[in-house]
Amino acid sequence: MATSSLSGPGRRGVLGTAAAVAAGTVLPALAAPPARAAGPDRPNVLLIVTDDQPKQTEWATPKTVAWLAGQGVRFSNGHVTTPLCAPSRSSVFSGRFAHNHGVRNNSTSPALDRHTTLQRYLSQAGYRTGLFGKYLNAWDVADNPPHFEEFALLRPSYTDGTFNVNGTVRTISGYATTVIRNRTLAFLDKSRTDSRPWFACVTPYASHGPFTPEPEYAGTEVPAWDGRPSVPEEDRSDKPAYVRDATQTLEDGRLVRAKQLRALRSVDDAVQSFRDKLAALGQLDDTLVVYIGDNGFNWADHGLTGKAVPYRPAHEVPFYLSWPGGGLGGGTTDDRIVANIDIAPTVLDAAGITPDTPHDGHSPLGPHARDHLLVEWWRQGSGTAAKNTWSSYVAKDRQYTEYYDPHTDAAGTVSSTGQVKFREYYDLRADPYQLRNSLHQATPADERALGIPGLAAALAADRTA
Repeated sequence: MATSSLSGPGRRGVLGTAAAVAAGTVLPALAAPPARAAGPDRPNVLLIVTDDQPKQTEWATPKTVAWLAGQGVRFSNGHVTTPLCAPSRSSVFSGRFAHNHGVRNNSTSPALDRHTTLQRYLSQAGYRTGLFGKYLNAWDVADNPPHFEEFALLRPSYTDGTFNVNGTVRTISGYATTVIRNRTLAFLDKSRTDSRPWFACVTPYASHGPFTPEPEYAGTEVPAWDGRPSVPEEDRSDKPAYVRDATQTLEDGRLVRAKQLRALRSVDDAVQSFRDKLAALGQLDDTLVVYIGDNGFNWADHGLTGKAVPYRPAHEVPFYLSWPGGGLGGGTTDDRIVANIDIAPTVLDAAGITPDTPHDGHSPLGPHARDHLLVEWWRQGSGTAAKNTWSSYVAKDRQYTEYYDPHTDAAGTVSSTGQVKFREYYDLRADPYQLRNSLHQATPADERALGIPGLAAALAADRTA
């Protein structure tokens, strides 16, 4: 597989490579599509956001990988900027960090300014917009999602789910991922008679707990897994208290992993059906497809299962792009640091739309490359939870994390003295599994040698930018 940075003269330069890419790509014969307004400057957009899908799950999604990575771009350093559902999804829609869009926990979805969202820009620009699946946590299923013309909004569940279908709340029998797939296919099929370019946001509940698989995959054997060095970590004395006290075992991690992989098999089937539909419609070239997990998940790493922690399995996610008409159809790997905040800028860049609200993210269709990423999370409530609010400076070769005393209330308002309670530093080249916190018992001279003062200053600046 080739390696590419997608760098160059920006979107127009990338578009100029489309003919060369197409010349080397073999696709099945396609029926002539109807006249459409979509094209290289106004691509259709298919955005797929899975739930709690960690990076190491490609075994479960071979069709997705074959299409979007094998014939598009796999980003090997894909992240989310807050490893929690509602903040991350709000960053996908707005292109902004949680400290800027205001959705700091799963109870504060109303804080998202709908005017700043990707769906608003596309709808205003004449796109036909659709949402199929989960939207934002704490969103009342009876409330129509703004700026989506058509929708089947799911109250999170796997079987016989409650959906808001274009304003009518009802139960739809069957497996939720299949319902979402079929609703999406019907939306795509309407382009036979509607010439507008379209935006379909597809958000299956998989692979969120309780990880219920479709019946045909309930007994699927998954590859054996003996964990990784962080499962379990023998000595956690250099970690914060909530990690020192964690009790999840390798068997716990194996169980969660197997359930997630089985639930994702149906997502893979759905993605394949989307590709087949686009091929039948003649829309493969002129559709920008983005695939990302809203956060990762620990499989007993450091004794933890779940998300919302500053360790790599929680904030690293699968991230793929495909857009043959825009030059992204060759099967490349891009090692730039990219994140959920880059999705809205990417889509608007491809569509030639200039947002009226600044983004924190950047479109990877041009040459932009960041040297690090801010990842952040807030503790909700003022109770006795052991895990404090934290923020982290994440680069390819190192990660520096600070834990603080602040917390958020139900409205997302932050209360804080700003006191740093604990710190971690990992050399990711020498210690990719984050086993040795270099700040444990470090002297001031040790910290200076590691560059901690500069990292702390950079993190402080990121948190207020």
